[in-house]
Amino acid sequence: MANTAQLLRRQSSRDIVLKSQKSIDQHELREIRGRLVSEHSTSSAGSHRGPHHGTHHVAHHTPMYGATNQAFMSDAFDESSEVEDTEASTTKAVAELVAAIESAPADIVEGEKEGEERESWDSKIMFLLATIGYAVGLGNVWRFPYLAQKNGGGAFLVPYFIMLCIQGIPIFYLELAIGQRLRKGAIGVWSQVSPYLGGIGISSAVVSYIVALYYNTIIAWCLIYLLHSFESPLPWAECPTRLYANYTYDHEPECVASSPTQYYWYRTTLQCSESVNQPENFNYHIAIALMVSWFLVYICMVQGLTSSGKIVYITAIFPYVVLIIFFFRGITLKGASDGVAHLFTPRWETLLDPVVWLEAGTQIFFSLGLAFGGLIAFSSYNPANNNCYRDAILVSLTNCGTSMFAGVVVFSVIGFKATATFDRCNEERAELIALNKNVTLPVCDLERELANSASGTGLAFIIFTEAINQFPGSQLWAVLFFLMLFTLGIDSQFGTLEGVVTSLVDMKLLPNLPKEYIVGGLCFSCCLISMCFANGAGSYIFQLMDSFAGNFPLLIIALFECLSISYIYGIRRFSDDIEMMTGSRPNMYWMFCWKYLSPCAMITILVASFYQLLTEGSSYPAWIAAKGMTVKMEWPHWCIVIAFILILSSILWIPIVAILRLLGIKVVEDSDPAWFPEAELKEVHGIVPHEPTELERTIFCFNMDGTEGMCCPKYGLPEKSLEEEDE
Repeated sequence: MANTAQLLRRQSSRDIVLKSQKSIDQHELREIRGRLVSEHSTSSAGSHRGPHHGTHHVAHHTPMYGATNQAFMSDAFDESSEVEDTEASTTKAVAELVAAIESAPADIVEGEKEGEERESWDSKIMFLLATIGYAVGLGNVWRFPYLAQKNGGGAFLVPYFIMLCIQGIPIFYLELAIGQRLRKGAIGVWSQVSPYLGGIGISSAVVSYIVALYYNTIIAWCLIYLLHSFESPLPWAECPTRLYANYTYDHEPECVASSPTQYYWYRTTLQCSESVNQPENFNYHIAIALMVSWFLVYICMVQGLTSSGKIVYITAIFPYVVLIIFFFRGITLKGASDGVAHLFTPRWETLLDPVVWLEAGTQIFFSLGLAFGGLIAFSSYNPANNNCYRDAILVSLTNCGTSMFAGVVVFSVIGFKATATFDRCNEERAELIALNKNVTLPVCDLERELANSASGTGLAFIIFTEAINQFPGSQLWAVLFFLMLFTLGIDSQFGTLEGVVTSLVDMKLLPNLPKEYIVGGLCFSCCLISMCFANGAGSYIFQLMDSFAGNFPLLIIALFECLSISYIYGIRRFSDDIEMMTGSRPNMYWMFCWKYLSPCAMITILVASFYQLLTEGSSYPAWIAAKGMTVKMEWPHWCIVIAFILILSSILWIPIVAILRLLGIKVVEDSDPAWFPEAELKEVHGIVPHEPTELERTIFCFNMDGTEGMCCPKYGLPEKSLEEEDE
């Protein structure tokens, strides 16, 4: 039972005085119990106070962010003098309330028990940093720069920002708003929207679990490189030597045929086999790194948001510090301007290529981390009056700004590397001309070197490391770079797994099991399964899961989220909820995106992606040791089967849950709505019922009786409102 100080802090003086003048019925008990938020630190501090410390002193402590809606505290602070004058009466009233609640039957307050124990963010800054850290990930550093220079340079920003406006921000806004309104994880949210939609939340949890499996492998690779970054010289700076039978040494032929960075990545770190069908030996180095990375994730998540959430201050801010350091280092390098110019010089003809628009929409979607359930979970811990619209705009623009800033950093370094290669080529060409060997003159092309960049792991572990080798003090720069990648990866991993954990806790599948045991079991199971990446074919399995498990399912889930809000929950009702929480109603643009533009954009991307997959097929780069290079190989049939299993295991929950519900079988148990201060919010913001305009009725099919049409506007005689009919 919460102490008297907690009760005082959660009630305005007006409410307390009124409670002392009337009896406490069941509804009032539920409301009071719902406002008692667990604050262990406050309770423990209160238990050590001496007898001379009164309740009045405790009541003026600053409430925790999220523990109490600040909007509800205005009366208490404005009427502080009234509280001082009536201290005796309020103390008596509180005593009566506490006694009544303690003596109340258990079934009266049981419905609000879950809401009482829900965690909350310590501050708004912590929430923003956690959300930014979740959205800003490895894709911002090694995916966006590659796509930009490949798809038209500066011209790529046109489809990029168009897709951001019609798809990225609207869905980001939607997930933050629905999570804050219904105050549950993904499964609880979509089950409350409709019992038939619980499969959307399960699908989000399943795909988050699968993505977390292979995403943590990147963190393990970063740990390996981070550990070896302290060696001098760097192990990937030069080719190793081999001892032959005649006791002579020479450089490894495979390394000479490729490059030191490629050899260290494919042969030393990954120990790659020549195809996915040949797993070969178990890679103990990666296995140990995977166990360490999963242990670190567990340690960071086990305490929940209020304790370990402070780690976000490091993991979210540190990558920006490193990017700024690399920016000032990069722009001072020779050839940096050529690299940045290559990145942003527009090639407008590429806008006519539909693949450019497809890749822009896909990058926006996955860069923001939509449909994983993590955003819904994060926002469910916010105060009810948090401005989720401002948060959506801020985080989305920060994410895109980070992508462009990272692009400048990456291509300033790539420009330096390309210029160095170009200069060496010219020197070799000049030497050959001086020796009159004009037949075998090499072709030196700076633009070709700049375009010869890679995305993903190739950019981070091959291209960028090769450039770092040429820096003075390369060990320091390597440590900074891989530490930045580690923090970017583990920050996104928090949000991905938080969506799974919150959904499991809200479903009450294991009601008597503490959250730390759920997190531990989740991390342990992921660690065991991720051992499939610790072999010669592990990197190929990683590419298979990255290409299919974290691609199509997320698009389908986000499409169903958008359709569920637009055509089942209702755009009008959703807009009313946002107005109630933020004090301002979303304008017609956002409503039009939710109902029409965003679903159409996602359907287009899905259809185009499936068409591209069927016409062009899918392949993976296999490392051929004899050639010292990668060769494109088609996926074998068993890999295609696994890919379909990964996709179907995620999205089939949506129809399965709906069909079983129709048959009377509950996969997701019904739960009571979380406590939400609807009446107080309406009073604070002065909300009055919104009367749809004629344009809104036409575009969004709003009816006079408050219902909504499905999709197509109805043309004909205008409907009359009830007031007009009475007249």
